[in-house]
Order: sequence, then C-alpha cells, then structure tokens
Amino acid sequence: MAKLLDNIKSPADLKTLTLSQLQELADEIRAELVKTVSATGGHLASSLGVVELTIALHRVFNSPKDKIIWDVGHQSYPHKLLTGRREAFATIRQYKGLCGFASREESPHDHFGSGHASTSVSAALGMALARDMAGEDYQVVAVIGDGALTGGMAFEALNHAGHLGTRIIVVLNDNGMSISPSTGALSRWLTRIRFTPRIQHAKQDAKRVVSRLPVSDSIRLFGRRFKTSVKGLVVPVFWEELGLDYFGPFDGHDIYQLETALSLVRDNCRGPILMHVVTQKGRGYPPAEQDAVSYHGVAPETDEPSKAPSYSKIFSQTMLRLLKENLKVVAISAAMLEGTGLSAAKQEFPTRVFDVGICEQHAVTLAAGLACQGYIPVVAVYSTFLQRAYDQLIHDVCIQKLHVVFAIDRAGIVGDDGKTHQGTFDISYLCAIPEMVVAAPRDENELQHLLYTAIQANRPMAVRYPRGSGQGVSLEKEWRLLSIGKGEVLREGSDLAIIALGNTVYPAMEVALKLSQQDIQCRVIDARFAKPLDRELLLDAASQTKRVVTVEENVLAGGFGSGMLQLLSEARLSEVRTLCLGLPDEFVEHGPQSLLRANYDLDASGIERRIKLAFPELLERPLKIGRKR
Repeated sequence: MAKLLDNIKSPADLKTLTLSQLQELADEIRAELVKTVSATGGHLASSLGVVELTIALHRVFNSPKDKIIWDVGHQSYPHKLLTGRREAFATIRQYKGLCGFASREESPHDHFGSGHASTSVSAALGMALARDMAGEDYQVVAVIGDGALTGGMAFEALNHAGHLGTRIIVVLNDNGMSISPSTGALSRWLTRIRFTPRIQHAKQDAKRVVSRLPVSDSIRLFGRRFKTSVKGLVVPVFWEELGLDYFGPFDGHDIYQLETALSLVRDNCRGPILMHVVTQKGRGYPPAEQDAVSYHGVAPETDEPSKAPSYSKIFSQTMLRLLKENLKVVAISAAMLEGTGLSAAKQEFPTRVFDVGICEQHAVTLAAGLACQGYIPVVAVYSTFLQRAYDQLIHDVCIQKLHVVFAIDRAGIVGDDGKTHQGTFDISYLCAIPEMVVAAPRDENELQHLLYTAIQANRPMAVRYPRGSGQGVSLEKEWRLLSIGKGEVLREGSDLAIIALGNTVYPAMEVALKLSQQDIQCRVIDARFAKPLDRELLLDAASQTKRVVTVEENVLAGGFGSGMLQLLSEARLSEVRTLCLGLPDEFVEHGPQSLLRANYDLDASGIERRIKLAFPELLERPLKIGRKR
C-alpha cells in the first residue's frame, strides 16, 4: 500500500495535502521513526514529540529560503524525513550514513549544525542580523526545548534579541523534559502555565471560535483572543520584559491550530516573538509516552548486552559508596542524571546530589563554591559537554586550587552520535591547566580506585573513562589509594616501550603478546596519569628501550603523546625514537566505536601494524637461538 511519506521529496510537497492527509502523514512518520530507530538506535522520544510541529513549520515556512534552526537536534528526525532524506533514513547514525543531528554538510535545509543545547537562538539571531544587513527578506525560526532553555546561553541570546528588536521567531517546544525532567524555577513556571485552568479555558474557547471561521478571519481573531485572554495573565510578563512578544501556549499536536498560529506569527512578526507550544515527548508510541527518559536515546535491537558492566554503572556504584562513607561528598549533574549514572545516588541522597539543568558553566562554579566550604563535589559530565565550562575550570576551580573532582564519562571515541559528541579533546584541554590532575583507568576496577583517590586528593582532579562496557575484570572490595602521577609496568621488555593510557592499555597488552611471538619484546606501561607524568618510570623505559610508542584515545595535538615528547626533550634523550598514536587533526565522524578505532589504528591490529612500519629493523634482526619467528 502506497504511503504519503514515500511521495514527500521536499517540504514543498506538503503544501497540497489536506488536513486529514496531514494527520495520516503524522502517523506514518511516527511508524517510520519507531521502525528505523529500533534498528539503528537513536533519539526516539524527542522526535516523536515534534511530528505535528515539524509538519506545520514546513507548511507555513519555505525552507531552505526561510531558516528553521533546531536546538540540540535530538528532535530533527521528522525534519530529515520531510527534507529529501526519506530514502537514506535507514542509515541514520550508521557509518557514512545520515547524521543523528542537523548537519550543514548534509542538507541545505539544515541551516545550523547541532548536537549541544541552547545554541539555536544565538544562531538564529545571527542569521536574522545578516538578513537585515544584506537587505534580504526571509524568516528565521529557532525551535528550542524547555530543557535547552535552562541553558544560560539561550537567555543571553533572548536578551540581545529583545534589545535589538530584530525580527525573529522563537518556538518554545515545551514538553517538560530535557533528557531528564527539566530542572529549575523556569520549569516549574512553565508547568504552571501548561496547567493553569484560565489558560486551558482560553485555549479551548479560541479553538472553538477558530473552527467556525474562514482561515483569514480565524487567523486574526485567533491572535486577538489569545492577546486578550492570555496576555493579561502573568504568562507573558517575563518574556515581554525581555522585549519579546509572547503567544501561547498552543497544542503542539494539533496541526491546524499550529498552522494558524504560525501563520499569524509569520505575517505579523515585526520584532522578536516567542511562541509557546506544548508537546508530549514520545507522543504516539505508548512505551515512550510512559517512559520518555528511557526512550530518549534508544539502542539498536541488534546490540547484544555485554557481560561486563559499563563504566557508567561502575561510577554509579562507586558514588553510592562514596556518598555513604563520606558526608562531605556531594555530586552535580548538568541534566544528565541518567546518562552519567547518578540517578540511584539522587534517589538515595536527594539533598546531596544536584541536577542543575543544561548549565555546565554553572555546574562547575557551583562545585567551586561548595569546595570553598569544605565539601568535595564530584561533577559528573560527558567529555564533550565539559568543553562548555572551560573558563570555569580555569578561573573558578584551578586558579583557586579547589578540591573538585571531575568524573568525565564518554571520553574518547563515543561512536554513533558523531562529531559533536566525541570526547576526543579533554586530555588536551585539561592538561593545559595548571593544578589539574588528569587520570584515566585501564579498566573498571582501576576506575573505582581512581575515584576514591580523587576524593582524597585535596586538589582539582579529573578521571576520564570511555563509553561502553568495561573489561570484565573483578572488582576489589577494598579501595586502594593510588599515588598521583605514578604509572605501572604491566609487562617487561627491552625492544620497545608501549606506554598506553586508559582504555588503550588492553589493546597494547594484546599487541605485546602478538609481537612476543615474533621475537619482539615490548615493555607495556599503564601510564594511568596524563598529568602529572611519571617522569622516572617513563624516562627509564625510554632510555633502556630507545623506542617509545604512546597510545591514547584523544587528539594528538596537546595530548598524552605530546606530553611524553616534551618530557623526552627536557631530558635530552634525542636518541629515543618515538611513535605517537592517537587521533589526527580532524573531527571524528559517527560510526561504531570498534570501526572508528580500527580506522585510526587504535585497536590491537592497528597498533601492531604501525609499530612494524615505524620500527622495521625489529623484524629484520637475526632470530635468537631457540625462538621461532
């Protein structure tokens, strides 16, 4: 049976559909989302919640001339389906397939790249200013969720837009959620707006009137009724004090109401306007409606669960124990309680675990304030998101030498979320900061010991660990206090030294075993610390073997290998030959972690191949007596 969706090649194809066909199309889009994301993994609940809104936006505005900018991009899947990517949609988040977020490289309808929250209003304002300076005429629409609206950057942009009076439309997609339920006073205020009886009556009254009028008259009256019935409430006061005209709230799943409201806003927009739309995350798919948090990000059905616990799980268990044993320990998350593994801790210690919303800068400085008063805050954050708080790391934590622990999840190659989410810079940007200690565990057992060590360190310390399962090692019941800046020799060898950091240690051990069968003896060192380096251990290995290989899952520029090269230079060991393995000067695309690691020679096979290319003389030596090549 033919589907309407199969015939949508561009947004222009939506213009001829009837209301009943649009509702049918919305159902088809949801079915396609569930089918595809079940196979590929991806952001399901967010996209399900904006199907009608996406249809209405593309019916009212003329993309790509008009600019529609999606904040974060979790909800951009329906947009991709309606903008010429229907046939390729099954490749979303797959290697060399569609990106899971908006991407300027992918389509002219993706006007701004996304992946991190709270950026859309700033980008939209920039485009609107460019339009005005160039004397052009197009609409600029920013779609931002209530979760992303908790980010300070969004308010900086709204404040500037109100000051300038620039023609721009901000659509607030209010579903009461970010990834976790939205946090803060703003969220509570929006909740009161959604459920205030006077507003609900105004909405119903306006809808009844609209249904009886021709479109042209209904648009005018629809706006006028909302102006009189809602404007007098407290709802618009905040926005209008910022210089934005407020309209709403509107039913985000009523296509006709949305089109009517959007048309009104489009035709009467003379300055910045905020249009408040209420949606349901996970709409149309009962499991996602009932548990929008779990269905925010969905793993492919083909993924087989690992027998080993994830690093996030080990962090979660360790934090529970740390909170129980030390009353001065507190934890902070920036809207990622579930993702970082702090949900259980929040439930058991609700007054000592803080979710600050999508506010990484605030999270770090909040931690600094707590540390000033003798508490030991653990900031649990993804590597890619900690980038957003770099000034706070320097100015508020490290200059003041405050004891703040950074538990950095998703460090290294993350995989399917691609360029905006790869945690490939944290070693470089953290090692550049004085006073900061940077560590990485080789397995889940070492993770718990490093976290315990960080709690005792009495100085700023970051512990970075990868996405995914651990190595399956057993966990020691008693924690060990590890010496800061000290590595560990895991295997002796005199031909070369492989110095690995974090999750590259086990591949390094595998390589050493393979090379030993070829009469090449490798010393393997778990560096454990990217800063400070174990000067004595590393220089001893370099001077004895004369060949050094460093391995890290971070960009080479300013990374662990760079630190090792600087150490060798300072020691004037010019005779030592070096090979630094890591990520080149490029952004890592989306794809399976194992495939990406293989592409960059960061798996065992790649490390072995690069060693043989760099040190061919090791293969050309005469065989030792009694050994077989």
